[in-house]
Amino acid sequence: MMLLDELNKRMLTADGAMGTLLYSYGIEYCNEELNIQRPEVIEKIHRDYIAAGADIIQTNTYGANAHKLARYGLEDQVKAINKAAIAIANKAAKDGGQFVLGTIGGIRGIRQSDATLDEIVAMVDQQAQHLLSGDPDGLLLETYYDFEELAATVTHLKKLTDAPLIAQLSMHEPGILQNGMSLNEGLKRLDALGTEIVGVNCRLGPHHTIQAFEGVELPEKAFLSAYPNASLLDIEDGRIVYESEADYFGRAALLLREEGVRLIGGCCGTTPKHIEAVKKRIGHLQPITEKKVEEKKPIVIREAEALKDKPLHEKAKTERTIIVELDTPRHLEIDKFLEGSKALDAEGIDAITMADNSLASPRISNMAMGSILKHQQDVRPLAHITCRDRNVIGLQSHLMGLDALGIHDILAVTGDPTKVGDFPGATSVYDVSSLELIQLIKKLNEGISFSGKPLRKKANFSVAAAFNPNVRVVERAVARLEKKIEAGADYFISQPVYTKEKIIEIHEATKHLETPIFLGVMPLTSIRSADFLHNEVPGIKLSEEALDRMRACGDDKEKATAEGIQIAKELIDTAAELFHGIYLITPFVRYDMTVELIRYIRQLDLEKASDRAYA
Repeated sequence: MMLLDELNKRMLTADGAMGTLLYSYGIEYCNEELNIQRPEVIEKIHRDYIAAGADIIQTNTYGANAHKLARYGLEDQVKAINKAAIAIANKAAKDGGQFVLGTIGGIRGIRQSDATLDEIVAMVDQQAQHLLSGDPDGLLLETYYDFEELAATVTHLKKLTDAPLIAQLSMHEPGILQNGMSLNEGLKRLDALGTEIVGVNCRLGPHHTIQAFEGVELPEKAFLSAYPNASLLDIEDGRIVYESEADYFGRAALLLREEGVRLIGGCCGTTPKHIEAVKKRIGHLQPITEKKVEEKKPIVIREAEALKDKPLHEKAKTERTIIVELDTPRHLEIDKFLEGSKALDAEGIDAITMADNSLASPRISNMAMGSILKHQQDVRPLAHITCRDRNVIGLQSHLMGLDALGIHDILAVTGDPTKVGDFPGATSVYDVSSLELIQLIKKLNEGISFSGKPLRKKANFSVAAAFNPNVRVVERAVARLEKKIEAGADYFISQPVYTKEKIIEIHEATKHLETPIFLGVMPLTSIRSADFLHNEVPGIKLSEEALDRMRACGDDKEKATAEGIQIAKELIDTAAELFHGIYLITPFVRYDMTVELIRYIRQLDLEKASDRAYA
């Protein structure tokens, strides 16, 4: 417990970034593999920090877990890499008696890892066992954006070892965690779990780190730590740079001390010069033992405005609900689209749904067209949002814009990869999956931004998720639906289905779910389009019967249209019996075909109601 004894008596200076120095050496591969391949480089960095005055150094193992090493095909090297790292650090600290911390990095960020919490804890256990075999003075848990992950990690490690734990959260916004919890509350909870040292690291520079600690009370038992970045990062000639001067970083350490922080090191962008400046400023000082935190008035988050119309997912639980997809134009002429939307609305549909650059081909923004539908035609728009085209910044901005426009119906989808569209060389973003996007949208409904910052008002999004039942084992697709329900999906919109048997199979596989499903039906227009849908469009498969019937129409367009409508009506006969929600997909802006199908559904419902009344 010597580390804690020293912290009880004096300020301690930790080391700075490892990756920053390796990056400056031109190393941009797997930093942790260097523990085996180039141990002398890692040892030199440790010794440089020690020479700068660091009382504590940490092992080069931030990403040395199976999950992160798998990116480089090194997941079977967890033992070798961690054991080498602790040996190198112990060797470097032997002469000067510096404390050595075994470092374990967080896995989750804005994007939730595919690994479950149990799998993450198992990987932490594996890494910790190898680090602890080298008898470190403590374990440093750093760069944890997800509070749940850090709490679970601390809880497990407290069962595994008596070595002190330093648990450090990371913030996108000063004083606020990603889940909307205050930093003060998060550190209190870590203290209550028995964590010996609690604090923050990464993402924010000195200024915002100090600002965050202004609202932090001194913990009941734990000590406070801070490892800020050198500054906010910048890009210069394609390389990441940090603009902070070492003396500024040292002066910031003094202000962190005034906020009760006892252990101060550096994260991204910091070098031995920064640590030397910290040591010079605080190395001779005693820690602060009393602190008064002024209570700040909480930001009031207003309730969302009441919706004019009943949410689609509520209506579809008990009564017929029809939504129609109408593609926005791929050109700048919008008259036919608006003509179609008027005709569809006149049939009493519940919403017009618009894809988000389907098949990765640019179309007029569905936000723009949705605004025109809502405000000029009083038509209810349902906007698709893909994860493909926008990073998390763009996604949040886009959603905030939709809320401002009064567009509350959303379909969250992954999005077709760019290689299938008009610009195959364009970049697919995929910062988050559709599952994670649903979760983030639901945070907006609580008035909390993706980064945890309060938004002053709650959004009121009704969130649909995509359902592709055209798979061999539909139960696997249903298992995916259950995960989306857990993430917050309010209802599902399916890909078009082309056999009665598949519709019945879907109903049997999903009848245990309370979440409504809008069953997709798309009329065929020709054998060419049918072949294209069947063979080239992801998630769509036609029956051989449908293909044969369209093939029999040959080049007769009128006959093909009539046959396509007839096939769709036969599918609707089954779908309307089993599902309240029907999703009609308009082919090639042929809204006349969709109008006929809407009227057919209404007639079926009238006949059914009449039969009930007669009975």
